[in-house]
Amino acid sequence: MSKGLKVAVVAGGDVGGTCVNRGCVPSKALLAASGRVREIGDEKHLADMGITTGGVSYDRAKVAAHANNLASKVAKNLGGSLTALGIKTYMEKGELVGPTEVKLVGTSNTIKAKSVILATGSVPFVPPGVVQDGKTVFTSDEALKLEWVPDYLAIVGSGYIGLEFSDVYTALGSEVTFVEALPRIMAGFDKQIAQLAERILIKPRNIDYRTNVFASKVTPGIPGVKPVTIEMIDATTKEHVETLEVDACMICTGRAPYSEGLGLAAANVQVKRGFVQVNEKMQALDVNGAVIPGLYAIGDLNGKMMLAHAASAQGISAVENICGHEHILNHDAIPAACFTHPEIAMVGPTEEQARERAKAEGYEVGVSQGNFKANSKALAEGESEGIAKVIFRKDTYEVLGVHIVGLHAADLIQECSNAINAGSTLEDLAMMVHTHPTLCEVLDEAFKAGLGRAAH
Repeated sequence: MSKGLKVAVVAGGDVGGTCVNRGCVPSKALLAASGRVREIGDEKHLADMGITTGGVSYDRAKVAAHANNLASKVAKNLGGSLTALGIKTYMEKGELVGPTEVKLVGTSNTIKAKSVILATGSVPFVPPGVVQDGKTVFTSDEALKLEWVPDYLAIVGSGYIGLEFSDVYTALGSEVTFVEALPRIMAGFDKQIAQLAERILIKPRNIDYRTNVFASKVTPGIPGVKPVTIEMIDATTKEHVETLEVDACMICTGRAPYSEGLGLAAANVQVKRGFVQVNEKMQALDVNGAVIPGLYAIGDLNGKMMLAHAASAQGISAVENICGHEHILNHDAIPAACFTHPEIAMVGPTEEQARERAKAEGYEVGVSQGNFKANSKALAEGESEGIAKVIFRKDTYEVLGVHIVGLHAADLIQECSNAINAGSTLEDLAMMVHTHPTLCEVLDEAFKAGLGRAAH
């Protein structure tokens, strides 16, 4: 609207989609509530500050209502914002009948436009062999409703979603076992950060794990009567290795693009593994790789970076390009976070990925770090576990990536994202003044260390 365009939104059932209704927003509400249960229940941590409590209890239904009410409120506010902006919202699902024409499913109405942006997001991916009942075998969609807290829960997959829910469930009293198909837990994270996160977030809690195994068959149970059975096979040999019996099983094996039933074939859209193929301007490509005029795809649907804020950034980029202002998004500058306690956050490539790029392009990578253990604010909070790790080019001091595990990492990463997007070097960053005493001094220490300087 701010660009002077006339806009309509085909919402497909709910305003806000996954993020608001079944993802980022309600999950943060659960993490906020369960995090307080963990904190108030940590007698030693509080005693070290001279605090004694009478213990902690929680009301599951009210915790669940907190998440549901937040999602409803944000969705309502978002809908109100669209109306206030003069944007027409259609609640039906949309289906392409041409590159720039959308049919409202279940009606005879179509909407014609100069440009169409596909932003249908994704749904939880459930592997073959897994039978869901929504109660004892479920995905994040059901977990967010928090209808019960199982005593013993298996989580299949140890990525962002699995880690966050392990944090929620263990804080509320569950025991957790991760089932991970890859050789190491948290395989998508920087290796050093994953190892430290395991020491902070896994080992001190009622969590164990199996790695290099597939959950080849998951059979639902009956709460309090019959366990869920998880048959596991070796990821390499495919031989049966163990059958796990648990109270419930949460499937966190990633997300699949919502691309079925969109009429993509009618617009001759190129699709690979369900993802709509786009160029760097978010323009959809046809089966021959040519741009389809007027059609764009953003967010989880194109698979470039499956994060809500990445989708927003891609949407802004698409609108700029629609208006003739060429814009190409730097995905290496988009941060990500896992909202465990403490948090994990990152921007840019992992150290392993950065070294591969450096080898291919002919430069050397440097790595420096700052420690929460040396930070006055973290020590004051009694939460001094963690590091900030900076990856940079040794020849130019260009910042390539930053990975943080520690208190409020998700907030700290923004400075690093801005630096990468602006092309700031370690020489620039090391001379910038950071407030004392704050957690951001951990980054100050890391920036200076990359130049061989000491922060103190």
